[in-house]
Amino acid sequence: MRAINLQFKSESLGDRSGKAIAITPEQACWERLSFSVQRIKKGDSFFGDTGQNETVLVMLGGICTIDSTEGAWQRVGKRTNVFDGLPYALYLPLGAAYTITAETDCEVAVCSSLAERKFSARLVTPEDVEVEIRGGGNATRQINHIIKPQFPADRILVVEVYTPSGNWSSYPPHKHDVHNPPGEVDLEEIYYYKVDKPEGYAIQKVYTADRRIDATLTARDGDLILIPEGYHPVVAAHGYNVYYLNALAGSARSMAASDDPDYAWVRESWRDKDPRLPVVR
Repeated sequence: MRAINLQFKSESLGDRSGKAIAITPEQACWERLSFSVQRIKKGDSFFGDTGQNETVLVMLGGICTIDSTEGAWQRVGKRTNVFDGLPYALYLPLGAAYTITAETDCEVAVCSSLAERKFSARLVTPEDVEVEIRGGGNATRQINHIIKPQFPADRILVVEVYTPSGNWSSYPPHKHDVHNPPGEVDLEEIYYYKVDKPEGYAIQKVYTADRRIDATLTARDGDLILIPEGYHPVVAAHGYNVYYLNALAGSARSMAASDDPDYAWVRESWRDKDPRLPVVR
């Protein structure tokens, strides 16, 4: 297996065009997923083309107009940042050219996966987003389902996760690196982090059962962590609410994963949900 860089800092992968961070399948050493974050000043435009990918544009903050060869959408977005409400997102199929024009300063996540089948473009509004409060105790977190397995798309899946101060997330540690449905499917995954205060952080582990991969990473606002395989739990530093955007793609349209058997027992210990959830509505 090639050596893989699991973490990318926003300041190391940005450019003068407004792109805050970007990762290609070649950089990630995998097959399908690419990801970038585009910052667009009010009145400016960003031009893109999905090519052989299907793409989900997630409004992290701001309001924009999107014109494309698949349709046009006005005033997409509402929240000023990810801690200000539920998301808008636009699904675009392969072969779509598009222009994002910022009506306010905007930050847009561009989540893409290599695709074989073409589906219809579709706008996802806050009313379409299913909010799930998952876990229990200090492992309670909020899941905003944007592109679920049931969504008419080829490969890509997208969710947002909010982890309150001091809580664990993606816990018990789970993995999805083997195609063994329905219990588990093989998925590439990215974690793109936001923190509600600039000095805040999260800690993420990425490890395999044989410890061939065994990394403990500090994730700060704007950082990107890759999950090529293995278990990958997260904990938010005390005093800081942590957001991450997950984009996934792989062997099936499923989120099926298997728990680390050493820690699966904790599910039975959960009695109550953390009353601080949901973090955003």
